[in-house]
Amino acid sequence: MASQCFDDKPKFVCAQCSTTVALTDELISKAFSGREGRAFLLHSACNVKLGKQEQRQLLTGVHTVADIFCVTCQTRLGWTYLRAVEPSQKYKEGKYLLERERIFKDNAWELDNLDDEDDIPIKD
Repeated sequence: MASQCFDDKPKFVCAQCSTTVALTDELISKAFSGREGRAFLLHSACNVKLGKQEQRQLLTGVHTVADIFCVTCQTRLGWTYLRAVEPSQKYKEGKYLLERERIFKDNAWELDNLDDEDDIPIKD
């Protein structure tokens, strides 16, 4: 099983199996488009494996990309940008695009246990 990195921090997890795939701190932009709608651009990802490298015509031009897959359940999560042809798109190189439909945000919140009835507010 893949390691659950960053358990105590807000993160993005695979929608299929809940494996951690990125910290929310790595988010660059929510204004990207994937194959199935909205997508997020991130600086890095974890617990993913790369698919075959290919050239793909995207909305912003031709890019060399590789699909990324969850290491636990093999779900395709998006892709990583390996090379951009257009100089204005070079900032994407080495970044990860995660499709919104393939991930969930886990805020890593913990609720306190209230063992004592006196700790519960009562409204009159």
